[in-house]
Amino acid sequence: MNSPKRNLSFFENVLLNFDNAASYTDHPKGLLEKIKTCNSIYSFHFPIRTQRGYETISGWRVEHSHHKLPVKGGIRYSEHVDEDEVKALASLMTYKCAIVDVPFGGAKGAVKIDPKNYTVHELEQITRRYTSELIKKNFIGPGVDVPAPDYGTGPREMAWIADTYAAFNPGQTDALACVTGKPVTEGGVRGRTEATGRGVFFAIREVCAYGDDMKKLGLTKGLEGKRVIVQGLGNVGYHAAKFCQEGGAIIVGIAEYEGAIYDEKGLDVDRVVKHRKETFSILNYPGATNIPKSSEALERECDILIPAALENQITEENAPRIKAKIIAEGANGPTSAAAEEILLKKNVLIIPDIYCNAGGVTVSYFEWLKNLSHVRFGRMGKRYEQATFDRLLVAVEHATGKSFSENERRAITRGADEIDLVNSGLEETMVSAYNEIREQVKRNTKIPDLRTAAFVEAINKVALAYLELGIFP
Repeated sequence: MNSPKRNLSFFENVLLNFDNAASYTDHPKGLLEKIKTCNSIYSFHFPIRTQRGYETISGWRVEHSHHKLPVKGGIRYSEHVDEDEVKALASLMTYKCAIVDVPFGGAKGAVKIDPKNYTVHELEQITRRYTSELIKKNFIGPGVDVPAPDYGTGPREMAWIADTYAAFNPGQTDALACVTGKPVTEGGVRGRTEATGRGVFFAIREVCAYGDDMKKLGLTKGLEGKRVIVQGLGNVGYHAAKFCQEGGAIIVGIAEYEGAIYDEKGLDVDRVVKHRKETFSILNYPGATNIPKSSEALERECDILIPAALENQITEENAPRIKAKIIAEGANGPTSAAAEEILLKKNVLIIPDIYCNAGGVTVSYFEWLKNLSHVRFGRMGKRYEQATFDRLLVAVEHATGKSFSENERRAITRGADEIDLVNSGLEETMVSAYNEIREQVKRNTKIPDLRTAAFVEAINKVALAYLELGIFP
């Protein structure tokens, strides 16, 4: 008999996870329906002129929840995107923001193109026209809806969006806060590029820090020595792999669309990236075994699997062959509901996407705050901190007779700069959020897994926001 969870769409998987978690809460049905339903869906089409002639481009912007404003979510450029996917991603953004206590509602946008098929000039046309369509319907603005990069977009596109918005709103002093993920020179924040991957690392490190939890999986405490396979060597996958490697993990496998490589002794992430730039492929990396079919890499021996590509990568078909003890979802929705059912029965610990990849939106929040305050983080306090620490060192030297070298003095007295504060804030956010999720499981022993616990946390926080607004007395 086929499982009812089989062949569900991405959005249906999200709804199923929501309904499952909602059964562990006591909120009224009407409030749960309000939280679950997408508030606004804007679907539109616009023409652009390319080297091949005129083309009509399809775009979307979905605002899932207005329990807090502005809403927040990336813009995806993909030829495979559809409305169902955008609704799913917008929904996840609502829950993600709630889990990490970022005061945004969830949203998501998409343009149905393959960026590789367009020139830079054409991509700029598409991005600026997409932005103008959002402006027409009030689907973008510092206090309304704040996009960010996603699959197929980056700082360049965000700079175009910010410039277009400013052109339509001359004199608006907070115009730069209409979008995050911008280049640092255009109002971006240091640390945003690597934020999602760094957040994945913090999540994995925190999960592995609990010896009792690791013992249940047959693993030792800590990240040191754990074998990791990463799917996707884009922004998220690369940084997650790099930080895990620096944290003592062994990257034994890397998968990309052209294939995968595996080496039990470990792969040097930066050298793999260099090899790919030189040969246009990760295959044939010295000392590694080629795996022609990328998906097969997910089934190789490892302790931690990081799917950091696209959704629906771990399915009912391949889940029985997954050997990882921990799956850290760097991508959105990489594990189907039917696959998760199989994995949980195998005692696999899944770090859910709505927590695991929340580093991006967390640092986007920091960028938004920076744009509204018009002050770089660390600018006002760095020198004061440095002088204070220096006075303390002088006092220690006088009291103990010990003298510090110049290198020691610089290391001890250095005040926090923007990147230090951003990374510290991200670490605190990821650590605190995981402990809230873990505590939810400990308080309610009926909750079976971390994903359900994360959804329960999100539902409770969004419900409280609506109740405080007086919408549901």
